Formats: sequence, C-alpha cells, structure tokens
Amino acid sequence: MKDTRIGLLPLYVELYDKTVPQMRPQIDEFHKKVARALEGAQLTVHTSSVCRTKKEFQSAVQAFTDAGVDAVVTLHLAYSPSLESEDALKSVDCPILILDTTPSYCFDQSTDEAQIMLNHGIHGVQDMCNLLKRNNKVYSVFAGHIEHSDVIARIKKAADMAKAAKRFKTARVGIIGEPFEGMGDFQVQEREMRDRLGIEAVRYDWERGAKRMQEISQAQIDAEFEKDRQDFEVDKGLEREVYDRSARTGLGVREWVRDEGLSAFTINFLATAGSRPGLPVMPFVECCKAMTAGVGYAGEGDVITAGLVGALLSANPCVTFSEMFCPDWKNGSVFMSHMGEFNYNVASGKPFLTEKKFEFTDAENPTVAYSTMKGGKAVLVNLAPLENGRFLLLIKAGEMIRINGENKLGEAVNGWFKPEGELGNFLEEYSKNGGTHHNVIAYGETAEALGYFAEYCGIETIIL
Repeated sequence: MKDTRIGLLPLYVELYDKTVPQMRPQIDEFHKKVARALEGAQLTVHTSSVCRTKKEFQSAVQAFTDAGVDAVVTLHLAYSPSLESEDALKSVDCPILILDTTPSYCFDQSTDEAQIMLNHGIHGVQDMCNLLKRNNKVYSVFAGHIEHSDVIARIKKAADMAKAAKRFKTARVGIIGEPFEGMGDFQVQEREMRDRLGIEAVRYDWERGAKRMQEISQAQIDAEFEKDRQDFEVDKGLEREVYDRSARTGLGVREWVRDEGLSAFTINFLATAGSRPGLPVMPFVECCKAMTAGVGYAGEGDVITAGLVGALLSANPCVTFSEMFCPDWKNGSVFMSHMGEFNYNVASGKPFLTEKKFEFTDAENPTVAYSTMKGGKAVLVNLAPLENGRFLLLIKAGEMIRINGENKLGEAVNGWFKPEGELGNFLEEYSKNGGTHHNVIAYGETAEALGYFAEYCGIETIIL
C-alpha cells in the first residue's frame, strides 16, 4: 500500500565535506540507492538533502512534518555527531525507524582501506540511539544490508504499522445503539478511550439517520444490486423486497460514515428493536462491505475493537473482525465466526448473498453474505482493557486453515484459526492475560509487526 509516507533523513558530518570532499559523490549515490530501494518497497519517500548541521536537520524534520509523514527513517551515510540532530529528532512526533546499513556487503581483511570512509555509519547510529533512548523517543532499529537481508521489507512493515498507529490514535468510531448490556469485557468509558487511546466515540443521530435512509433512491439501490450480482453468488430465492430494505439501510449507514468522517463503526444488533426508521434492519452486508473498503467494524457496540480493525486496515486490506466460538481440540484450532460480519477480502470464494432469519428483535429479516474465510498465515490480535486505565495488545501467530471438501458450517461466517503451539496453552494464556471475546484476524502479518503497532500506539503488548 503505497500511501504509507516516510521521511528519509540522511545523516553525515560537515567535517568530511571539508577534509575529504571527494567522498561526496559516492555518499550521495548510496543515499539515492537507499531511496530507490524504499520506493521499490511501495513506500512514498520524502527525502531531504544530506544533513550535517543542526540547521539542516531542523529544516529537514520540519519539511517531513509539513508533509505529514507516518515515520521518519534515518540513514547514517557515515558517522554523524548526535548533538547535531538531537533537537530536530526530539521534535519528531511520529516513530523514528533507524536503517542501520552500509554500502559494502563484505568487509573483511581483503577490503581496501578507502572503504572505511563509506562504511562506518554504524557507530553514528549508536551515538544517536543513545540520545534517542535518553530523550524517551519512540524508535526501532533495523540492521542489515539492503540487498542481502530483509531489512527493507521490515522497514516497510514498521512504516505501515506507524501509519496504522497514527490512524488508531486519531480514530473516530461511530456507535449505533448502546454497548451490549452485560457484556463487560470491551466496555470502556468514552472519556477513558479518548484520554488513554485517542479514540473519539461518535454517537449516532437517529433522526438524521432516518432522514438519510428515506432519501436513498431506488436508483441507488438498483445500482448496488447490480454490483452485488457481480461480487456475490446471489440466492435465486432472495426477494427484492428483502434485498432492497437491507440495501437502503446499508447505504444510509455508508453515508453516515462518510458524512462523519469515521474510520470505523460498531452496531449493537439489538438497536433494531422497535422498527426504528434510523435502523430498520441490521445491515450485516454493509458492515462487511465497510471493512472491505478499509473502514473498521466490530459488533455489539465494541468501540475499541472497531477502532483497532480500522487502524490495521489502513496497512493491510485483509484484516477482519471476528470472534472465537468453538474449540476443535482434535485438530488444534478454534472456530471463528460472528452473526454475519466479516471482511469480504478474506473470503475463500464469492460470498453467498441470502436472507437471514432474524429472531433477536422485532426487526424484519436482513440479508447476509456468507463465505468460509480463506487459508493463510495470520495473526490473531486482541485489545484488552485492564485495570487503572491500562490496555494490553495480545498477539498470537498462527494460520487460518484452508478448508476443502464439504463444509456443513458454510451457511455462516466461518473459519478456523490454528495457533502456533498447543490450543489449550493458547486459550489458557489468552484468558490469563485478560483477552476479550472480540478479536481481529490479520492475514499475512507477523507478531513482530503487530508489536511495532503496539509500541507506536504506546500500548503494552504480549506475544502469546
């Protein structure tokens, strides 16, 4: 996702330009080479000129701030005295990613002495990082040769997580209805969410919501139906009346998300009670489409998990809200499901669009679109509120199992997460650490990457 923006800060020392100016062409070429490598990793790179003095560093960092970068990546082109860059780096308000690399892959006894001038930046890294640590700055270090290690890929992943953290800390999460009564694990006071996490809960305006839905035209609904015919396997028995009322509600919710500038939202399905015109049916399909489009979602009024989903979606389109339902002790996995909500980007095939019998309130039946979640490496993530305003991000690596053959659970949101290690141990550690019953599945992620996300958010973390 190339919308992740970094500021590349090349560090050097003015003394070398005065005493060995002939080195600068090679220094500048390595700077350009690293910038190209980062761009090749699908990062948008804002780079400054080579910085040597306090004034140059301050100017570069100000330019990065003005550009709204998600992270600053430092590159030591040689030794650079840390006090020259200290003040500028102290002012950085995003994560600092240290790219600790040099031009030469091999530096053994056969190396020409002239190469020392091009390859000694690592002790500049050490000088600078000591001050970053002393100044309590958020930074990560990535060491390795850019062509013979995964250091660029790791920088890319960390930068993506920096972007996700920024989105999380500025999240606007809409809530329709009240959090599910009696469901205590994810409930947090709105002021605490704002003060501790940065999340702003945005309450649904029922009167305006009803007006939005009334103003949805039949032409809009028909256009949505034509698109759904392409994206879904549509139940031949699905009546248009059922489809239309669900689509009208969903399109109204979509306009609410747009009008309020929401990064995520959550709905308590019990809010459909009483045939309220602001939510006449539960818009399961729109909840799924929202995640597919990069908007976070969680069920039952869970604001913090919705915000987490929305943040991670900014870095990875294959992230979904889910819930652990049933353990499969025999095969060491756990059945993941929910009432009707998941990200269609993680579907193993075209979802089946049909009518859902809805017995929880007096609302009419909505539509749902079911599919089995696809197989692949994945990380299960949970954000757990703890005592005294603390929050803990629980992370467990594993895989979503690829399901072949008959699936009797296919007419439901379904998938199986197989954690690394023994299932029982995972479930024990998960609950011992206070994990809630709402989860996030992030395909293709690593525990290391989610650890960066937690660090950049200022949240405690544990890798189970």
